[in-house]
Parts: sequence; C-alpha cells; structure tokens
Amino acid sequence: MTWTTFHRRADVLRAVITTADRRRDGRLPMDVEGVAETFGDELSLLATLQLKWHTRLAGRIENVMAAQPEDLGGAVEQAWREIALEMPGVRALLDHYRAEPLDDAMASAMARATQKEHMMLATMAGRSSVGDTSAAPVGAALEERARAALLAAQGVVTLSSERRSPSLLQRLKAVVAA
Repeated sequence: MTWTTFHRRADVLRAVITTADRRRDGRLPMDVEGVAETFGDELSLLATLQLKWHTRLAGRIENVMAAQPEDLGGAVEQAWREIALEMPGVRALLDHYRAEPLDDAMASAMARATQKEHMMLATMAGRSSVGDTSAAPVGAALEERARAALLAAQGVVTLSSERRSPSLLQRLKAVVAA
C-alpha cells in the first residue's frame, strides 16, 4: 500500500465513521464517496470498522485502568461505555451485522470478532488468561453490564430490566403506598 493509498483509505474511513455516527441506523454507508474503490465490499468495510472499534476499546481500557487499577471489571465496563458514546454509529453497525449478517462469511467473521472481543474484555478485567476461549461468556457479561448501564444513563429501559423482580425497597414502597 502506497503512502497516498494509506492516507486515502484513512480519509474514506473517517468519512464512513462520521456518516455512521450521524445516521446511527446500523447500515453500512456504502454510498460514501470512495468506499467501493477503497474497501471493495461490505465485509471488508465492516472488518475495518470492527478493528477500529477493537483498537480504540483496548486503548481506552488501558487508560481507564491507569486511573483506577483496583477495579478492573469496572474499568473495562467504563471504557466500553465511553467508546460506545464516542463511536455510536460504529457500535450500531457492529450490533446490527452481528444480529443480521448479510451472508455466511459475514456471520462467521462477526462471530469470531465478537468472541475475541469478549475474550479481551474478560482478560483485561482479570477474569481469564490470554487466549482462553472459555472466557468469552465472562466478557459477554461485562459487555452486557456496560451496555445496560449506558442505556440506563440515557434513560432507555431494557427488556431485561423490565423483567427483573422488584427490589426489596421497591416492594416495601409498594406496600406502604397501598
């Protein structure tokens, strides 16, 4: 890759991220100028966005851990929330194509990327060792907690929080109110 090609690719990627953040519809912005020539197809673009997300997340985890090394799980969750706020369009794309891949190749790529991200989250939280594939559910739980906290902070009620039984305090308030 030449220096000019490298910079052109970076410019197109920035335009894609800006468009995705503006739209937040979870659809790859293949209509951005230069995408077809630079990335070729949806899978290549999605893989690049996944790498961008993963790299930014790993860096943020390191930064947050430097500030609060005593709560590794909390640091991982905080970093995930911060990057989700910084890159909302990319997060929406990754979520959409994880749930609804265009084809088997994309489904396989998203499953591998998701597993690796979950393994990284678990490892960075100090709950597994590097390369431990059995740690993916631990990382998934960390992501789920970070996502739920982010949605709660934004005032969004999730289905899982609606299904939870009321806390003791909520039950006592209901009894007193009756």
